[in-house]
Amino acid sequence: MIIGYSPKFVKQYKRLNFELRQEIKEKIKLLDQSVNHKYLKVHKLHGLWKKCYSFSVNYKTRIIFEYKSKETIVLLSVGDHNVYK
Repeated sequence: MIIGYSPKFVKQYKRLNFELRQEIKEKIKLLDQSVNHKYLKVHKLHGLWKKCYSFSVNYKTRIIFEYKSKETIVLLSVGDHNVYK
């Protein structure tokens, strides 16, 4: 699996604290191993984000991503539930 990062994702990621960034790295490794890993709770989004999916980093933090092809994912946004707005 090829994982890309949007400029928005990178900017949001850099603003997060060290512990949360480490947790995000671990979840991205799980995503790389299996997109539907049960710990990630991957789900399809609706409305403005209807072409995208989301997964949980922890109880509060989410990552929104999009499939560019069968083998390529782009991480679009990271943050709390406000990333859906």
